Amino acid sequence: MLAAVMLAAGVLSGCGKNQENPAEDSLAEVTAEWAVTSKAAVLETENMFTDRDVSGEYDPADAACIQLEGESLTITEAGVYILSGSLEDGMIIVDGDESAKIQLVLNNVEISNSRGAAIYVKQADKVFITLPEGTTNTLSGGDSYESLDDNHIDGIIFAKSDLVINGAGSLLISAVTGHGIVSKDDLKVTGGSLTVTAPGHGLSGKDSVRIGGGTEAADSVEAVDSMEAVDSTETADSMEAADSTKAADVMNESGAAMPSLHITSGKDGIHSENADKEDKGFVYIAGGSITIASKGDCISADAYLQIDGGSFNLTAGKGSVEKTAAWDEDGSEISTKGIKAAGGMILNEGSFTINSQDDALHSDSSLYIAGGSFEIAAGDDGLHAEETVTVAGGTIDITTCYEGIEGKDVVISGGSIRLYATDDGLNAAGEGSSKLLISGGTLYVNADGDGIDSNGDLSVTGGEIYISGPESNADGAIDYEGTAQITGGKLMALGSSGMAMNFGESSTQGAALINTVGGKAGTEVRLEDEKGNVLISYTAESSFDSLVVSCPEMVQGGSYLLYAGNEEYTFTLEDLIYGQGFGGFGGGMGPRPGNGERPEMPGGGERPEMPGNGERP
Repeated sequence: MLAAVMLAAGVLSGCGKNQENPAEDSLAEVTAEWAVTSKAAVLETENMFTDRDVSGEYDPADAACIQLEGESLTITEAGVYILSGSLEDGMIIVDGDESAKIQLVLNNVEISNSRGAAIYVKQADKVFITLPEGTTNTLSGGDSYESLDDNHIDGIIFAKSDLVINGAGSLLISAVTGHGIVSKDDLKVTGGSLTVTAPGHGLSGKDSVRIGGGTEAADSVEAVDSMEAVDSTETADSMEAADSTKAADVMNESGAAMPSLHITSGKDGIHSENADKEDKGFVYIAGGSITIASKGDCISADAYLQIDGGSFNLTAGKGSVEKTAAWDEDGSEISTKGIKAAGGMILNEGSFTINSQDDALHSDSSLYIAGGSFEIAAGDDGLHAEETVTVAGGTIDITTCYEGIEGKDVVISGGSIRLYATDDGLNAAGEGSSKLLISGGTLYVNADGDGIDSNGDLSVTGGEIYISGPESNADGAIDYEGTAQITGGKLMALGSSGMAMNFGESSTQGAALINTVGGKAGTEVRLEDEKGNVLISYTAESSFDSLVVSCPEMVQGGSYLLYAGNEEYTFTLEDLIYGQGFGGFGGGMGPRPGNGERPEMPGGGERPEMPGNGERP
């Protein structure tokens, strides 16, 4: 399932290093590999859904109509089955040939089963659960799960085969114990309005979970309310049902709408995990409306995760107001991230509102954002990757977090980012070889720690960067361990003077560090040339007594006038780099709002302790 295009971490890890200009060489290789505006992929998405997965089509004339009664119904043959009525303490069992494709059409079905699943697929190639428009179907139970065979059944819908849910009707699932919907193969949801409440996972697919496949607005489909279900399993060939045939014709001609999911879960909302195969356990979402409130992660993939569209409203754990880790009854830490992937994560499009107790977006590999809109409140990091975080597009608003964007390497090549962080705004947190590379986009940072921080090199070749913070002398608006270079773009970085740093001499664009001007939050700062032209301006979001300013119009030999409220400062760039700072410390990846230690201050002074006492899981 892996696509030819891989994540930026793989590019960075193989970069050669030019001793004179290491950051710029790395940036050139990264931006050559990734187009700023094009979509990216970790998955081959062309064959994610078949036509039958999406359509939900069926012809009542070729279906068996069944009125539910008694305690259970067992289906053993391939075909289409229209189910009506209810089962009390009962179960639908599918036990067909391993090559059988079976479609269950739920026509206002009610099934409760306190002793196990409501629908159990023991064997089939693929089972389709179709929800006709206008129907409301209710499945509940799971007080306990009796063992019917060697399979461990632990969901209201439990399938040993591929499972597809489609249509335009409603499905309500309520579990007392266990999970909502489980497939031990691929789980696909391509239509319908699903409301799932479960103390375990909401949706769980071992090999994959795939959501979408339809269109955002489908033509209206006549409900199959006119079908008169019969009390037998005979096919509808003998039924005089002109209305049913008419309904089927309309359904076949119409488009399929995107699904709508409302999930409340005691573990992950959407979960895919397969420890046996590296290319399985992925999540792919192409669209739909998804609302999740989970005590665990809202969306979790054991392998890769890719989102190409959809609307998401996600609340993980107790939300961003809770700054400490979550623990279960056994003393194990619970992951409470908004969207998490053990492999690469790519977000191409979508509208995301995320309120998470831990990281909002987290990859154990690399994270790439090509587009979409994000409103994020996180108890820990807004965006976090163990390898590379790349933002190439989209609109990202992080209203609260510990660190805004953190990865071994951080690459910003496009998009619009605004964030407030109680520690670092951007943090390239690897050991020594990290890269923080900015070539495009617009970035507003308000940070109590370092504004932008690289444990290795820092390179700015384009974009617009505006930084407020820190107010404490223990951090700097710009902080790096290796080299820092600016060759393009605009930058205004306001902060404290104690740890202030400027760009290095390898820069080809002028930059000035000035520690003799300052102001409070709300102070307008602007730079003018000798003719009074405003080159760059920014209104401070916190108090400052130091600033770094750079823009393409700053050239060697040029004179400039800097205004900070009522203060004025005139300077001439005899060299491209004007003013040298103290030199800073890079912040390491690892401690969550917790007990991380910073290097000693010069002169024996102590840095203030970091807030909190937890460590990142």
